[in-house]
Amino acid sequence: MQPAEINRQKLLHRFLQYVRVGSAANPASASYPSSVGQLELGRMLAEQLLEMGISDACQDAHGLVWGTVPSNVSWAAPTVLLNAHLDTSPEAPGDGCNPQVIENYGCAPISLLSGDTIDLISTPELADLRGHTLVTTDGKTLLGADDKAGVATIMQCVQHWMENPSVPHGPIRVLFTCDEEIGKGTKYFDLDRADAIVGYTLDGGAAGTIDVETFSGDGATVTFRGRNTHPAVAKGKMVHSLRAAAKFIALLPTETLSPESTSDRQGFVHPFTIQGGVAETVIQFIVRDFETQKLETYIQLLKATMDRVLEEFPGMEGQVDTVVQYRNMADVLRGFPKAIELAEQAYADLNLPCRRDSIRGGTDGALMSELGLPTPNLSVGQFNIHSVREFASLDHMVQAGQHVIRLAELWSRERLGITDRSITDRSLS
Repeated sequence: MQPAEINRQKLLHRFLQYVRVGSAANPASASYPSSVGQLELGRMLAEQLLEMGISDACQDAHGLVWGTVPSNVSWAAPTVLLNAHLDTSPEAPGDGCNPQVIENYGCAPISLLSGDTIDLISTPELADLRGHTLVTTDGKTLLGADDKAGVATIMQCVQHWMENPSVPHGPIRVLFTCDEEIGKGTKYFDLDRADAIVGYTLDGGAAGTIDVETFSGDGATVTFRGRNTHPAVAKGKMVHSLRAAAKFIALLPTETLSPESTSDRQGFVHPFTIQGGVAETVIQFIVRDFETQKLETYIQLLKATMDRVLEEFPGMEGQVDTVVQYRNMADVLRGFPKAIELAEQAYADLNLPCRRDSIRGGTDGALMSELGLPTPNLSVGQFNIHSVREFASLDHMVQAGQHVIRLAELWSRERLGITDRSITDRSLS
Protein backbone atom coordinates (compact mmCIF):
# COMPACT_ATOMS: atom_id res chain seq x y z
CA MET A 1 0.00 0.00 0.00
CA GLN A 2 1.01 3.62 -0.47
CA PRO A 3 2.63 5.07 2.68
CA ALA A 4 1.41 8.31 4.21
CA GLU A 5 3.03 11.44 2.81
CA ILE A 6 4.88 12.78 5.83
CA ASN A 7 6.01 16.38 5.30
CA ARG A 8 9.80 16.00 5.51
CA GLN A 9 10.58 19.69 5.80
CA LYS A 10 8.07 20.28 8.58
CA LEU A 11 9.39 17.25 10.42
CA LEU A 12 12.97 18.46 10.04
CA HIS A 13 11.97 21.95 11.21
CA ARG A 14 10.32 20.51 14.31
CA PHE A 15 13.31 18.36 15.14
CA LEU A 16 15.78 21.24 14.77
CA GLN A 17 13.56 23.42 16.94
CA TYR A 18 13.32 20.83 19.71
CA VAL A 19 17.00 19.87 19.88
CA ARG A 20 17.94 23.51 20.43
CA VAL A 21 16.11 23.40 23.77
CA GLY A 22 18.56 22.08 26.36
CA SER A 23 16.67 19.50 28.39
CA ALA A 24 19.27 17.18 29.91
CA ALA A 25 18.09 15.28 32.97
CA ASN A 26 19.97 16.07 36.18
CA PRO A 27 20.47 13.02 38.41
CA ALA A 28 21.64 15.24 41.28
CA SER A 29 18.40 17.23 41.37
CA ALA A 30 15.68 16.55 43.92
CA SER A 31 13.03 18.30 41.79
CA TYR A 32 10.74 16.76 39.17
CA PRO A 33 11.35 17.19 36.39
CA SER A 34 15.03 17.48 37.17
CA SER A 35 15.73 20.34 34.72
CA VAL A 36 13.85 23.46 33.64
CA GLY A 37 14.55 22.72 29.98
CA GLN A 38 12.11 19.84 30.11
CA LEU A 39 9.40 22.21 31.31
CA GLU A 40 10.28 24.68 28.57
CA LEU A 41 10.09 22.04 25.85
CA GLY A 42 6.89 20.62 27.31
CA ARG A 43 5.21 24.04 27.26
CA MET A 44 6.21 24.45 23.63
CA LEU A 45 4.72 21.08 22.70
CA ALA A 46 1.47 21.67 24.59
CA GLU A 47 1.02 25.01 22.81
CA GLN A 48 1.73 23.43 19.42
CA LEU A 49 -0.77 20.64 20.08
CA LEU A 50 -3.43 23.21 20.96
CA GLU A 51 -2.65 25.09 17.75
CA MET A 52 -3.17 21.85 15.79
CA GLY A 53 -6.63 21.49 17.31
CA ILE A 54 -5.90 19.03 20.14
CA SER A 55 -8.39 20.54 22.56
CA ASP A 56 -7.32 18.61 25.67
CA ALA A 57 -3.57 19.23 25.24
CA CYS A 58 -1.91 20.29 28.46
CA GLN A 59 1.24 20.15 30.55
CA ASP A 60 0.34 18.66 33.92
CA ALA A 61 1.65 19.64 37.34
CA HIS A 62 4.62 17.27 36.94
CA GLY A 63 5.69 18.54 33.51
CA LEU A 64 4.21 15.64 31.51
CA VAL A 65 2.46 16.64 28.29
CA TRP A 66 -0.85 14.95 27.44
CA GLY A 67 -3.16 15.20 24.47
CA THR A 68 -5.68 13.17 22.47
CA VAL A 69 -6.21 12.96 18.73
CA PRO A 70 -9.95 12.23 18.56
CA SER A 71 -11.09 9.11 16.75
CA ASN A 72 -12.46 9.64 13.24
CA VAL A 73 -14.17 6.25 12.86
CA SER A 74 -17.79 5.58 13.71
CA TRP A 75 -17.22 2.68 16.10
CA ALA A 76 -15.63 2.42 19.53
CA ALA A 77 -12.05 1.80 18.43
CA PRO A 78 -9.40 1.07 21.07
CA THR A 79 -7.18 3.89 22.28
CA VAL A 80 -3.47 3.68 21.40
CA LEU A 81 -0.87 5.63 23.40
CA LEU A 82 2.22 7.10 21.74
CA ASN A 83 5.11 8.13 23.98
CA ALA A 84 8.49 9.84 23.76
CA HIS A 85 10.55 11.50 26.47
CA LEU A 86 11.52 15.16 26.79
CA ASP A 87 14.82 14.77 28.60
CA THR A 88 18.22 13.96 27.14
CA SER A 89 21.11 12.07 28.64
CA PRO A 90 23.23 13.80 31.30
CA GLU A 91 26.26 11.76 30.17
CA ALA A 92 27.33 14.40 27.60
CA PRO A 93 26.84 18.17 27.34
CA GLY A 94 23.36 19.06 26.13
CA ASP A 95 22.97 22.84 26.29
CA GLY A 96 23.76 25.02 23.29
CA CYS A 97 23.09 22.33 20.70
CA ASN A 98 24.12 23.56 17.24
CA PRO A 99 22.57 21.11 14.76
CA GLN A 100 24.16 20.47 11.35
CA VAL A 101 22.10 19.11 8.44
CA ILE A 102 23.79 16.86 5.86
CA GLU A 103 21.71 16.35 2.72
CA ASN A 104 22.17 13.27 0.53
CA TYR A 105 24.86 11.66 2.69
CA GLY A 106 27.50 9.92 0.58
CA CYS A 107 29.17 7.65 3.18
CA ALA A 108 32.27 9.85 3.55
CA PRO A 109 33.53 10.58 7.08
CA ILE A 110 31.55 13.36 8.75
CA SER A 111 33.85 16.05 10.16
CA LEU A 112 32.44 17.95 13.11
CA LEU A 113 33.41 21.50 13.98
CA SER A 114 34.91 20.26 17.24
CA GLY A 115 37.49 18.27 15.26
CA ASP A 116 35.82 14.93 15.99
CA THR A 117 34.76 12.60 13.17
CA ILE A 118 31.90 10.17 12.60
CA ASP A 119 33.03 7.49 10.15
CA LEU A 120 32.34 3.95 9.01
CA ILE A 121 34.98 2.50 11.32
CA SER A 122 33.40 3.86 14.50
CA THR A 123 29.83 3.79 13.17
CA PRO A 124 29.34 0.98 10.62
CA GLU A 125 25.61 1.78 10.47
CA LEU A 126 26.53 4.69 8.18
CA ALA A 127 26.97 2.23 5.32
CA ASP A 128 23.17 1.77 5.23
CA LEU A 129 22.44 5.51 5.24
CA ARG A 130 23.71 6.54 1.81
CA GLY A 131 21.45 9.23 0.35
CA HIS A 132 19.80 10.02 3.69
CA THR A 133 19.44 13.42 5.28
CA LEU A 134 21.42 13.25 8.52
CA VAL A 135 21.50 15.66 11.45
CA THR A 136 24.53 15.94 13.72
CA THR A 137 25.78 18.59 16.14
CA ASP A 138 29.01 20.56 15.91
CA GLY A 139 30.57 17.87 18.11
CA LYS A 140 30.48 19.89 21.33
CA THR A 141 27.12 18.60 22.58
CA LEU A 142 24.92 15.60 22.05
CA LEU A 143 22.10 16.05 19.57
CA GLY A 144 19.20 14.87 21.70
CA ALA A 145 17.80 12.59 19.00
CA ASP A 146 17.23 10.36 22.02
CA ASP A 147 14.41 11.11 22.23
CA LYS A 148 13.54 14.29 20.36
CA ALA A 149 13.47 12.27 17.16
CA GLY A 150 10.55 10.44 18.77
CA VAL A 151 8.98 13.68 19.98
CA ALA A 152 9.19 15.31 16.55
CA THR A 153 7.87 12.23 14.76
CA ILE A 154 4.86 11.92 17.03
CA MET A 155 4.11 15.63 16.67
CA GLN A 156 4.29 15.40 12.89
CA CYS A 157 1.98 12.38 12.92
CA VAL A 158 -0.52 14.37 14.99
CA GLN A 159 -0.41 17.18 12.45
CA HIS A 160 -0.86 14.67 9.63
CA TRP A 161 -3.93 13.17 11.26
CA MET A 162 -5.46 16.57 11.97
CA GLU A 163 -4.86 17.76 8.40
CA ASN A 164 -6.00 14.50 6.76
CA PRO A 165 -9.34 13.45 8.28
CA SER A 166 -9.75 10.71 5.65
CA VAL A 167 -6.88 8.75 7.25
CA PRO A 168 -8.72 6.39 9.65
CA HIS A 169 -7.65 5.98 13.26
CA GLY A 170 -9.14 5.48 16.68
CA PRO A 171 -8.31 7.69 19.67
CA ILE A 172 -4.57 8.42 19.89
CA ARG A 173 -3.30 9.38 23.32
CA VAL A 174 -0.07 11.39 23.16
CA LEU A 175 2.20 11.45 26.19
CA PHE A 176 5.59 13.11 26.54
CA THR A 177 7.35 12.08 29.76
CA CYS A 178 10.21 13.57 31.78
CA ASP A 179 13.42 12.18 33.30
CA GLU A 180 13.41 8.88 31.42
CA GLU A 181 17.20 8.99 31.25
CA ILE A 182 17.51 8.83 35.04
CA GLY A 183 14.88 6.12 35.54
CA LYS A 184 11.97 8.37 36.56
CA GLY A 185 10.04 8.60 33.29
CA THR A 186 6.91 6.95 34.67
CA LYS A 187 7.07 8.32 38.22
CA TYR A 188 3.87 10.26 37.56
CA PHE A 189 2.44 8.12 34.78
CA ASP A 190 -1.33 7.79 35.28
CA LEU A 191 -2.59 4.48 33.88
CA ASP A 192 -6.23 5.54 34.25
CA ARG A 193 -5.57 8.80 32.43
CA ALA A 194 -3.81 6.92 29.64
CA ASP A 195 -6.89 4.71 29.30
CA ALA A 196 -5.31 2.83 26.38
CA ILE A 197 -5.25 -0.79 25.26
CA VAL A 198 -1.64 -0.59 24.08
CA GLY A 199 1.25 1.84 24.02
CA TYR A 200 4.29 2.40 21.81
CA THR A 201 7.41 4.31 22.73
CA LEU A 202 9.23 5.90 19.77
CA ASP A 203 12.70 5.71 21.23
CA GLY A 204 14.78 3.37 19.09
CA GLY A 205 17.56 3.22 16.56
CA ALA A 206 17.70 2.15 12.92
CA ALA A 207 14.48 1.71 10.96
CA GLY A 208 12.47 -1.47 11.04
CA THR A 209 13.16 -2.51 14.62
CA ILE A 210 10.49 -3.52 17.13
CA ASP A 211 12.01 -3.81 20.58
CA VAL A 212 10.11 -6.50 22.46
CA GLU A 213 12.49 -7.09 25.36
CA THR A 214 14.59 -4.93 27.66
CA PHE A 215 17.11 -5.50 30.35
CA SER A 216 15.82 -5.73 33.89
CA GLY A 217 17.59 -3.03 35.85
CA ASP A 218 18.52 -2.12 39.41
CA GLY A 219 20.55 0.79 40.74
CA ALA A 220 23.19 0.50 43.44
CA THR A 221 24.87 3.15 45.56
CA VAL A 222 28.17 2.15 47.16
CA THR A 223 29.27 4.46 49.97
CA PHE A 224 32.59 4.55 51.84
CA ARG A 225 33.01 6.68 54.97
CA GLY A 226 36.52 7.22 56.23
CA ARG A 227 38.19 9.75 58.49
CA ASN A 228 40.00 12.87 57.37
CA THR A 229 42.76 14.80 59.07
CA HIS A 230 45.59 17.08 58.03
CA PRO A 231 47.95 15.07 55.81
CA ALA A 232 50.94 16.29 57.82
CA VAL A 233 49.76 14.32 60.84
CA ALA A 234 47.75 11.62 59.03
CA LYS A 235 49.84 8.56 59.90
CA GLY A 236 47.71 6.12 61.85
CA LYS A 237 44.76 8.52 61.83
CA MET A 238 43.55 9.05 58.26
CA VAL A 239 41.14 6.50 56.82
CA HIS A 240 41.05 7.27 53.09
CA SER A 241 37.66 6.61 51.46
CA LEU A 242 38.91 7.47 47.95
CA ARG A 243 41.52 4.72 48.17
CA ALA A 244 38.89 2.25 49.37
CA ALA A 245 36.59 3.21 46.49
CA ALA A 246 39.43 2.80 43.99
CA LYS A 247 40.20 -0.62 45.43
CA PHE A 248 36.52 -1.56 45.22
CA ILE A 249 36.32 -0.75 41.52
CA ALA A 250 39.63 -2.48 40.84
CA LEU A 251 38.35 -5.70 42.39
CA LEU A 252 35.35 -5.90 40.06
CA PRO A 253 35.69 -8.00 36.88
CA THR A 254 36.51 -6.09 33.71
CA GLU A 255 36.74 -8.90 31.15
CA THR A 256 33.25 -10.06 32.13
CA LEU A 257 30.27 -8.24 33.64
CA SER A 258 31.31 -4.84 32.28
CA PRO A 259 29.65 -2.91 29.43
CA GLU A 260 33.01 -2.87 27.62
CA SER A 261 33.25 -6.67 27.61
CA THR A 262 29.65 -7.82 27.11
CA SER A 263 27.18 -8.00 24.24
CA ASP A 264 23.97 -9.71 23.14
CA ARG A 265 22.26 -11.21 26.20
CA GLN A 266 25.11 -10.78 28.67
CA GLY A 267 24.45 -8.59 31.70
CA PHE A 268 26.79 -6.20 33.47
CA VAL A 269 27.63 -4.27 36.65
CA HIS A 270 28.55 -0.73 35.64
CA PRO A 271 30.04 2.02 37.85
CA PHE A 272 29.15 5.25 36.06
CA THR A 273 29.87 8.05 38.53
CA ILE A 274 32.16 8.53 41.51
CA GLN A 275 32.17 11.54 43.82
CA GLY A 276 33.88 12.23 47.09
CA GLY A 277 36.99 12.99 49.04
CA VAL A 278 39.01 11.52 51.87
CA ALA A 279 36.09 11.44 54.33
CA GLU A 280 33.39 10.03 52.07
CA THR A 281 33.16 8.63 48.54
CA VAL A 282 30.03 7.53 46.71
CA ILE A 283 29.98 5.30 43.60
CA GLN A 284 26.82 4.95 41.54
CA PHE A 285 26.20 1.68 39.70
CA ILE A 286 23.66 0.34 37.26
CA VAL A 287 23.08 -3.41 37.30
CA ARG A 288 21.54 -5.00 34.20
CA ASP A 289 20.51 -8.40 32.80
CA PHE A 290 17.72 -9.87 30.68
CA GLU A 291 17.16 -12.51 33.37
CA THR A 292 15.78 -10.66 36.38
CA GLN A 293 16.91 -13.28 38.88
CA LYS A 294 20.56 -12.64 37.97
CA LEU A 295 20.39 -9.12 39.36
CA GLU A 296 20.47 -10.46 42.91
CA THR A 297 23.67 -12.36 42.06
CA TYR A 298 25.27 -9.13 40.88
CA ILE A 299 24.15 -7.26 43.99
CA GLN A 300 25.68 -10.01 46.13
CA LEU A 301 28.93 -9.53 44.18
CA LEU A 302 28.94 -5.86 45.19
CA LYS A 303 28.30 -6.73 48.82
CA ALA A 304 31.02 -9.40 48.87
CA THR A 305 33.45 -6.92 47.31
CA MET A 306 32.54 -4.40 50.00
CA ASP A 307 33.39 -6.96 52.69
CA ARG A 308 36.82 -7.56 51.12
CA VAL A 309 37.60 -3.86 50.98
CA LEU A 310 36.53 -3.22 54.57
CA GLU A 311 38.87 -5.98 55.74
CA GLU A 312 41.76 -4.19 54.03
CA PHE A 313 40.92 -0.71 55.39
CA PRO A 314 40.56 -0.80 59.21
CA GLY A 315 38.26 1.92 60.48
CA MET A 316 36.45 2.29 57.15
CA GLU A 317 32.66 2.13 57.07
CA GLY A 318 30.80 1.07 53.96
CA GLN A 319 27.39 0.12 52.66
CA VAL A 320 25.66 -0.99 49.47
CA ASP A 321 22.15 0.37 48.90
CA THR A 322 20.01 -0.85 46.00
CA VAL A 323 16.83 0.25 44.28
CA VAL A 324 14.64 -1.50 41.71
CA GLN A 325 14.54 0.51 38.47
CA TYR A 326 12.62 -1.51 35.86
CA ARG A 327 11.90 -5.03 34.70
CA ASN A 328 12.05 -6.83 31.35
CA MET A 329 8.94 -5.87 29.39
CA ALA A 330 8.96 -9.21 27.53
CA ASP A 331 7.22 -10.76 30.54
CA VAL A 332 4.18 -8.57 29.88
CA LEU A 333 4.29 -8.56 26.07
CA ARG A 334 4.18 -12.34 25.92
CA GLY A 335 0.66 -12.07 27.33
CA PHE A 336 -0.42 -9.53 24.70
CA PRO A 337 1.13 -10.64 21.37
CA LYS A 338 -1.21 -8.41 19.34
CA ALA A 339 0.90 -5.39 20.30
CA ILE A 340 3.84 -6.83 18.36
CA GLU A 341 1.91 -8.60 15.61
CA LEU A 342 0.15 -5.44 14.43
CA ALA A 343 3.42 -3.51 14.47
CA GLU A 344 4.87 -6.20 12.21
CA GLN A 345 1.79 -6.15 9.99
CA ALA A 346 2.08 -2.38 9.59
CA TYR A 347 5.64 -2.79 8.30
CA ALA A 348 4.54 -5.59 5.95
CA ASP A 349 1.70 -3.47 4.59
CA LEU A 350 4.25 -0.78 3.72
CA ASN A 351 6.55 -3.38 2.09
CA LEU A 352 9.23 -2.60 4.65
CA PRO A 353 11.42 -5.15 6.42
CA CYS A 354 11.34 -5.38 10.19
CA ARG A 355 12.74 -7.47 12.99
CA ARG A 356 12.14 -8.07 16.66
CA ASP A 357 14.99 -7.04 18.90
CA SER A 358 16.06 -6.82 22.52
CA ILE A 359 17.32 -3.60 24.10
CA ARG A 360 20.45 -3.65 26.23
CA GLY A 361 18.85 -0.95 28.32
CA GLY A 362 15.39 0.22 29.30
CA THR A 363 12.61 2.50 28.14
CA ASP A 364 9.55 4.11 29.64
CA GLY A 365 7.75 1.30 27.83
CA ALA A 366 9.29 -1.26 30.19
CA LEU A 367 7.83 0.54 33.19
CA MET A 368 4.49 1.18 31.48
CA SER A 369 4.29 -2.52 30.64
CA GLU A 370 5.00 -3.41 34.27
CA LEU A 371 2.23 -1.03 35.35
CA GLY A 372 -0.25 -2.75 33.04
CA LEU A 373 0.02 -1.09 29.63
CA PRO A 374 1.83 -3.35 27.09
CA THR A 375 4.29 -0.99 25.39
CA PRO A 376 6.87 -2.17 22.82
CA ASN A 377 9.49 0.26 21.56
CA LEU A 378 9.71 1.37 17.91
CA SER A 379 12.72 2.61 15.98
CA VAL A 380 12.96 6.28 15.03
CA GLY A 381 16.45 6.79 13.59
CA GLN A 382 18.74 7.54 16.57
CA PHE A 383 22.45 6.69 16.34
CA ASN A 384 25.47 7.07 18.71
CA ILE A 385 23.17 8.13 21.52
CA HIS A 386 24.48 9.64 24.79
CA SER A 387 27.48 10.98 22.87
CA VAL A 388 28.64 14.19 21.21
CA ARG A 389 28.83 12.04 18.05
CA GLU A 390 25.09 11.37 18.16
CA PHE A 391 23.14 11.84 14.93
CA ALA A 392 19.72 11.14 13.46
CA SER A 393 18.38 10.08 10.07
CA LEU A 394 15.47 12.18 8.81
CA ASP A 395 14.60 9.36 6.40
CA HIS A 396 14.20 6.93 9.29
CA MET A 397 12.06 9.45 11.16
CA VAL A 398 9.80 9.76 8.10
CA GLN A 399 9.53 5.98 7.88
CA ALA A 400 8.74 5.82 11.61
CA GLY A 401 5.89 8.27 11.07
CA GLN A 402 4.52 6.27 8.15
CA HIS A 403 4.68 3.12 10.23
CA VAL A 404 2.83 4.71 13.16
CA ILE A 405 0.09 6.05 10.91
CA ARG A 406 -0.50 2.62 9.37
CA LEU A 407 -0.30 0.98 12.81
CA ALA A 408 -2.97 3.34 14.15
CA GLU A 409 -5.20 2.42 11.21
CA LEU A 410 -4.81 -1.29 11.97
CA TRP A 411 -5.66 -0.75 15.64
CA SER A 412 -8.69 1.37 14.71
CA ARG A 413 -10.50 -1.67 13.33
CA GLU A 414 -9.08 -4.38 15.59
CA ARG A 415 -12.00 -4.40 17.99
CA LEU A 416 -14.47 -5.04 15.16
CA GLY A 417 -12.32 -7.83 13.77
CA ILE A 418 -12.18 -6.27 10.31
CA THR A 419 -9.54 -8.21 8.42
CA ASP A 420 -9.58 -6.84 4.88
CA ARG A 421 -6.86 -4.41 3.81
CA SER A 422 -9.20 -1.57 2.82
CA ILE A 423 -11.43 0.75 4.76
CA THR A 424 -14.29 2.19 2.73
CA ASP A 425 -15.66 5.70 2.96
CA ARG A 426 -18.71 4.45 4.84
CA SER A 427 -16.39 3.29 7.64
CA LEU A 428 -15.50 6.88 8.47
CA SER A 429 -17.62 9.02 10.71
